[in-house]
Order: sequence, then C-alpha cells, then structure tokens
Amino acid sequence: VQLQASGGGLVQPGGSLRLSCATSGIIFSIHAMGWYRRAPGKQRELVAHISSGGGLNYLESVKGRFTVSRDNAKNTVYLQMNSLKPEDTAVYYCNAHNLMGDYWGQGTQVTVSS
Repeated sequence: VQLQASGGGLVQPGGSLRLSCATSGIIFSIHAMGWYRRAPGKQRELVAHISSGGGLNYLESVKGRFTVSRDNAKNTVYLQMNSLKPEDTAVYYCNAHNLMGDYWGQGTQVTVSS
C-alpha cells in the first residue's frame, strides 16, 4: 500500500495550494480519506475528511477556506487550500481507512510565510 502526498510548498499569506494524495494497493473507493497536519510542537489534528460516500467534515478553523475532494477513477484525494494563514504551516499527511485497514502517507510540508 502506498499513499503519495504532493503539492506542498512555501506560499505567502492569502495564497493557495492544492495537495494531492495518490494511492495504490488499496480499493480506493471503499476507503474514507483524511488529511491531517502536525505543526511544530503541536499534536496531529484532522483537517478534512471525506467518506467513501462523499460525506465531508472539516476542522473548524479551515471551514470556508479548505475543500477536500476525491477522484475514485484516479485513486486520488485532494485538498484545496485557499486564503492560507501562517497558522496553517505544518506537515500535511493523508490517511486512508476503513474497517479493514489504516494507512498513512509520508507527508508534505506546507509553509505559509511572507
């Protein structure tokens, strides 16, 4: 099983980034997908979640700014991040899970700074 996150980088406050997480080795369509982040000195937190059926949940602080989506044909989940703030700086990880397994990607660094 592989989850390959990409799309991170350095962006100015107010800017946008789109993260992608390409998966292999799982039946993507029957897995819920999550984006997590860990900022320096803080615990990992769930940023956005999309169920296998398309149900959405977001961390309160990113509502209205971040959008999670999935493309089952491409086995890929996305996180569109707009109006980025310095407090969004973190390593972002994707996760795939269902009753049979729980899988993590390697993380991609997002830095929001002027």
